[in-house]
Amino acid sequence: MAFTAGMPPGAEPLAAAATAASGTESAGVDLPYRAESVSAARSLVRVQLAAWGLDHLVDDAQVIVSELATNASKTGCRLRMRVEIERLGANAVQIRVTDGCRVLPVMVEAGREALGGRGIALVHYLTGGHWGADQLPDGKIVHAELGAVA
Repeated sequence: MAFTAGMPPGAEPLAAAATAASGTESAGVDLPYRAESVSAARSLVRVQLAAWGLDHLVDDAQVIVSELATNASKTGCRLRMRVEIERLGANAVQIRVTDGCRVLPVMVEAGREALGGRGIALVHYLTGGHWGADQLPDGKIVHAELGAVA
């Protein structure tokens, strides 16, 4: 079944997939570099976590995917970003956002008066430091793990 709820025009759903060989489940969507894509990313995470019975992760997961998708949407390096969520275990998921910019995110200490710059620090806090980024030949993938892997 493909995820379509809350997707902006130009979004391309990726079929939710259960991979029997590895026992993993995942879902994802390709989204255009638009502000409304962040809302679609949150919807994907909310809907998929509910389907997996992981409602207790929804609030933190939506904050994490919002931060990652917002950062990706600001790069504008490609036509689309990819947002994915994968179930890692009974109570754990990984959220991934892939974009076409090779600049890796860094955690900075934003001053009290700063209007931004707290997103990656928030992701770091919510994941207990279980996040990272990998360069790809044509961009990067930023990933964050949430919940306890069983």
